[in-house]
Amino acid sequence: MHPYRSVLFVPAHKPDWAHKAVASGADCVVIDLEDSVPAGLKEKSRETARQTLREVRSRNERVGLFVRPNALDTGLTGGDLETVVGPELDGIFAPKIRDGRDVVRWETLLDWFELRGGADGLEMIVPVEMVDAIVNCYEIAAASPRVSAMIGPTSEHADIARAVGFRQSPEGSETLYLRSRILLACRQYGLHALTALWEDLADLDGLRAFADYGLQLGFRGQIVIHPSHVPVVHEVYTPTDDEVAYHEGLVAAVESATAEGHGAVRYRGQHVDLAHADKARDWLAHARLVRGE
Repeated sequence: MHPYRSVLFVPAHKPDWAHKAVASGADCVVIDLEDSVPAGLKEKSRETARQTLREVRSRNERVGLFVRPNALDTGLTGGDLETVVGPELDGIFAPKIRDGRDVVRWETLLDWFELRGGADGLEMIVPVEMVDAIVNCYEIAAASPRVSAMIGPTSEHADIARAVGFRQSPEGSETLYLRSRILLACRQYGLHALTALWEDLADLDGLRAFADYGLQLGFRGQIVIHPSHVPVVHEVYTPTDDEVAYHEGLVAAVESATAEGHGAVRYRGQHVDLAHADKARDWLAHARLVRGE
């Protein structure tokens, strides 16, 4: 999966919001057929979503395009996928997954509708919304090559808060364990690690601090629910020129020391060695992808 910094949700029945989401510069847009669409509008919203996908893709080849269908136990999933899966689509945001068996059920549906709809290589972003999913996160991460990203759960009011019963704090310490499990599962299986959303639309300083804490933990991007959050999240998750220069200099210093027969060297006042250089090379590889270099 491309290392999306921002994954922005828009309701399927409001196509103008999707175009505003793309205009905001979001790396990825998820057209939502699930929680943000009233029950009476769900069937009509499928066709709206399909048309929106075509319009957005015709104007923008870069942006990631995903759809969140309704969950497997609703009876609506097949109809959603029948309508929205096409060559414009990059993947599915698969809700209410509990274990690896649910992943395989989604995978089977995608195998079928991918062939019917002319899509190819559809990926799955898996949100961790259920207690079962937290417990089974390693099983979920390993269940299918289509799983390309998982989301470390946070939110004040969404499914995970109800399932676990926590009270959200600005610093997010109550979800540290939950998010850390997901982060380690992502690292174990090479998935893109996303942290979940900041719900206070007006508090951009709070958003910046929350995103920075996610970066500190090891996450590489974030779910967002408003276009105004995109620039802040991008600022946090985009490596700076100074950071790139630091890591490039570190690698060069260690390589020079190694050539002279040394295993370690002082670099900007710090002790660095081969392990530091390996970490810096990994960091630089990610940074170049994010920065489009």
